[in-house]
Amino acid sequence: MRALTLSIIGILSCINLYSKSPKIIDKIEPPFWFCEMKNPEVQIMLHGDNLAQYDLKIIEGDGEVLKIQKLANPNYLWVDYRVAPQQQKEYSVSFGLFTPGKKRPAAQFDYTFKEKKNAERGLDQSDLIYLIMPDRFANGNPSNDIVKGMNETALERDSMFYRHGGDLQGIVKNLDYLEDLGVSALWLNPVLENNQPEESYHGYAMTNLYEVDPRLGSNQSYLDLVDELHERGMKIVQDVVYNHWGLEHWMIQDLPDSSFIHHWPEFQRTNYRATSLMDPHASKRDQEIMTDGWFDHHMPDLNQRNPLLSKYLIQNSLWLIEYFSLDAFRIDTYAYPDQHFMADLNHALLQEYPDFFIFGETWVHGSGVQNWFTEGKRGQKDHDSELMSVTDFQLYYAINDALTKKDGWAEGLHRLYYTLAKDHLYPHPENLVTFLDNHDLSRFYSMVGEDLNKFKMGTGLLLTLRGIPCLYYGSEILMSNFADPDGKVREDFPGGWAQDSENKFQPSNRTLEEQEAFTWIQTLAHFRKENPEYFLGDLMHFVPEREVYVYFRVSETGKQLMITLNTSKEDHQLSLERFEERQLQGKQGMDIMNKEKIIFGKQLECPAQSIQIIQVTR
Repeated sequence: MRALTLSIIGILSCINLYSKSPKIIDKIEPPFWFCEMKNPEVQIMLHGDNLAQYDLKIIEGDGEVLKIQKLANPNYLWVDYRVAPQQQKEYSVSFGLFTPGKKRPAAQFDYTFKEKKNAERGLDQSDLIYLIMPDRFANGNPSNDIVKGMNETALERDSMFYRHGGDLQGIVKNLDYLEDLGVSALWLNPVLENNQPEESYHGYAMTNLYEVDPRLGSNQSYLDLVDELHERGMKIVQDVVYNHWGLEHWMIQDLPDSSFIHHWPEFQRTNYRATSLMDPHASKRDQEIMTDGWFDHHMPDLNQRNPLLSKYLIQNSLWLIEYFSLDAFRIDTYAYPDQHFMADLNHALLQEYPDFFIFGETWVHGSGVQNWFTEGKRGQKDHDSELMSVTDFQLYYAINDALTKKDGWAEGLHRLYYTLAKDHLYPHPENLVTFLDNHDLSRFYSMVGEDLNKFKMGTGLLLTLRGIPCLYYGSEILMSNFADPDGKVREDFPGGWAQDSENKFQPSNRTLEEQEAFTWIQTLAHFRKENPEYFLGDLMHFVPEREVYVYFRVSETGKQLMITLNTSKEDHQLSLERFEERQLQGKQGMDIMNKEKIIFGKQLECPAQSIQIIQVTR
């Protein structure tokens, strides 16, 4: 009901706007703002034909116009407005556009300030994120598969490049499945409008930052999904992009000023070398190409150093959090925008929403490179990013090596050990978002040769090591493929469409191996939900020996899990004398995956190519 009311108010505001000025103003962003924000100022962007010829004044209402900016493009007005003090509930201000020397306004519009309601939840180590590409998960509303007037209307499920018809309603219809699996948070690839002429399905070339893509649903559909998640005690992570927009973004098509994007004599692609940002020997040319080069031909690179654009992006983020009651942001291509802007952004979001969780995509090599982006100053960084988390690609590489490469001094299983030993580099390694695959990477089941034992070992590591784990949709039913190209790992979830021959949402349609994998993840996911204290606690590990890696998760009260990983093809008898500091002697335990009772004597059997997760009892 809350979401419906907000949507109706927004619609009425637009009707009011366009009825008063149908030919002069065609866009106002943000479309409305909120009372009681810690920063009492808001920048209102107006767009319309030759708006710069007008002056803007308050006709009726409280507050104060602080400044009006006019740029090279006369179709814009940028208005800095101070919210009326002590306004706690919704109110409106009536603005007028006046031709100089005229007493009557040429146009008039009402701007609404809504009551602030968001209570962000954030994320922590007890959560389990589930990543969904909405267009490829489930089609809940076939009527929005093709929307007339959009640049791309093709719907071809047998092509990896076209839209398939998945939508937000399809996710809502399968929330019982996700809750039964045991996930606690959903991360959706971008849901905002992508009105690109081709490959618009993935969402990363946005064309409107205030509207959900109509082929996925509407703002109301998104509000309904978030409300349903929150009622179930689940959370929502929104995927956001600050580095670039889509070439068809309406503001790119009518640039406010040339300095809003980076220009080159001819197309210049970024070099993708994040190392140049912290490399003490880096050339300025390499740094410039990294930050100012375009990600792709259809993705204009934004100049976040432009103060108007910077404020526009930050305000949009605050609006999204408040309006949709979001719990976290995943920031795409985090390393590529201006890093001082990213620090300003993080600061502004956390000032307004201290419990909000932000993690950046840092697809880089080396812990030294990855940790540079997190909060605090280090290396060549002259600012504190205030970024609490990044995607842990280093652990991703290490787990894959541990399960697919021969063990050595720093290779194979030992790479996993050395990677975790570098956690001293991070202010809060427990906040790192961990994963085995995603929409850009080969499916984990394929990476381990479709070996179910290795799949169990990898997912067992993911769900018991430090950090906030993330599953990619379909991993639990052994979806497989290699990212060559990436469209091959963005396939439809079987059963998400009414015409599908198999429905893997239903246990009866899964193979024995698929059901075994599903039950494995489900069992561990629900154990995490029911026993969060282990995963909010500390990690202690021991140097691997004879291809066996042992670590403990220890709660604040001393409760502990013992995890043993044996990657060799032979069973091992593990001497417990080495783990004396964990005081296991005389205690009992329970293997939480097979419910077998464990008695800790002098040795512990570690079966070949397996992971044991043992709940130690007092």
